Amino acid sequence: MSQPAEIVAEELTKAYGKFLAVDNISFAVPKGMVVGFLGPNGAGKTTTIRMLTCFMPPTSGSARVAGFDVFHDSLKVRSHLGYLPENAPVYMEMRVAEYLQFRGRLRGMDRSRLKERIAEVTELCWLADRRRWPISKLSKGYRQRLGIADALLHNPPVLILDEPTVGLDPAQIRETRKLIANLAGMHTVLLSTHILSEVELVCQKVIIIGRGKILAQGSPEELKQQCAQRGAGAKLVLEIRGPADQIRSALAALPGVDQVRIISDTTVATLELTGKLDGALREQMAALIQQRGWALREMRSSGASLEEFFVQITDPGAAAAA
Repeated sequence: MSQPAEIVAEELTKAYGKFLAVDNISFAVPKGMVVGFLGPNGAGKTTTIRMLTCFMPPTSGSARVAGFDVFHDSLKVRSHLGYLPENAPVYMEMRVAEYLQFRGRLRGMDRSRLKERIAEVTELCWLADRRRWPISKLSKGYRQRLGIADALLHNPPVLILDEPTVGLDPAQIRETRKLIANLAGMHTVLLSTHILSEVELVCQKVIIIGRGKILAQGSPEELKQQCAQRGAGAKLVLEIRGPADQIRSALAALPGVDQVRIISDTTVATLELTGKLDGALREQMAALIQQRGWALREMRSSGASLEEFFVQITDPGAAAAA
């Protein structure tokens, strides 16, 4: 039985004159799941987020967040939604706790509940020792934490986070990933990011948008399988003691090998092969290497990556040239 969806877009479209920034897209974000939303610059990702967060109306189609229509029930959507824009707007002259109190009052939160939530979210977002600091004195990373705390303040069922790790150092990025992963189940999270490793670590589903259209969606593993099925994901790395150029020429002549690339050329040559690299072909390679008197040091598979799939479907020209 499939999970109910907390974010649903159906034939969602945004046009600027004749230009379609978002072109008839449909997708669903299941309840309690962290879903990555990926796309290159100009893909329509930001426009989609702005429609889902009620910052702009769609030209046609519909979208629902937490069961409420973004066009007809925008106030209900906002009350059930926590949103972190890429550059979270804050009042620099306010202190951290003061700013969160202000944001909570705007949302109509009860005073005692607001006090409890400020304590909870500042602890959760590593701001407990900065509650009395002026925001102007915070680093960009701490301001990003404040934006996440603000999005969580009213404990919404749905979170939309746009580049939540921008400006954070490596340790903070790891902690933020852990925080987002821990939000799964309690919250439904749509995570917009350009860091593909981040998506693989924290997301159960990925939606890729390009040129205003949904190009692919599924779990990271499902997308990597699609990449391999397209024939560009399967790679084999070989370490062979022998002359690199001769080895490359010999391996490239085998049927089923599409490309051989020399990674390093020392006394032991390291090469990367792409193609239909099944078991029979690997046996042929091993026999050829032995016949030529070279020494095979290592043969290992290099599986398809989410990055490769992303490049394949968003920029086919670059993928072909790689």
